[in-house]
Amino acid sequence: MVDSLGYRKKFAVIAPSTNTSVQPEFDDMRPVGVTNHFSRITIPDNPVHSDADFLALIDNIRASIMESVDSVMTCGPDYLVMGMSAETFWDGLDGSVKLQKRIEERSGVKVAMGSDACQAALKMYGNVKRIGVVTPYMPVGDAQVQRFFTECGYEVVNLKGLKCQSPMLIAHASEKELRDAIIEVDGEGIEAIVQVGTNLAMARLAGIAEFWLDKPVIAINTATYWWALRQNGITDKVQGFGTLLSHH
Repeated sequence: MVDSLGYRKKFAVIAPSTNTSVQPEFDDMRPVGVTNHFSRITIPDNPVHSDADFLALIDNIRASIMESVDSVMTCGPDYLVMGMSAETFWDGLDGSVKLQKRIEERSGVKVAMGSDACQAALKMYGNVKRIGVVTPYMPVGDAQVQRFFTECGYEVVNLKGLKCQSPMLIAHASEKELRDAIIEVDGEGIEAIVQVGTNLAMARLAGIAEFWLDKPVIAINTATYWWALRQNGITDKVQGFGTLLSHH
């Protein structure tokens, strides 16, 4: 006997309680027979006006993350997807590996993280080395993202941090604002654009931008869900979110 709706896979997903983008975007990409089961990392929607405020936000996430893992595992999922990204880039490549190990040991299942997913997605497009990056973060968070990609062998040529004023307000960034950020980090020699921050609703826009710019534009929610599917042997092609899901 298997789950009547999630008869192919049941995905546990953890995301901050302030996040209103990752759940609808993941559900829009969901193939038939795969189900997403969300658990919230309870954090306050405190203002973020400085690096110190951003570090406090990271501390709030760290304080609640394992409780959210424990909660969602009671539904018996096959796999866990991290619907939050800042922590997955923290302390570079080594920090990412250590975080994945801690989450897998706690949950008892394999885990998809945005950091790994972005690496895997970039590799699908050949020898990409020079990238532009869009984030919702303050400079201290941007530095961690830049460090991660640099340690993975990429050159972050341009980076735009939107400095969103609270974790909930990240989702208020409009498609026009995100479009302008993509244009700002693009340029001669940029081989791909990567957006991080799972509360930025950019999955649909990234697919559109990719078509016009004629280069990979990777939204982290698309990359993470694609990686989760492919790691579980699910090769369904999904239209409307760019070539990563429709061709790879």
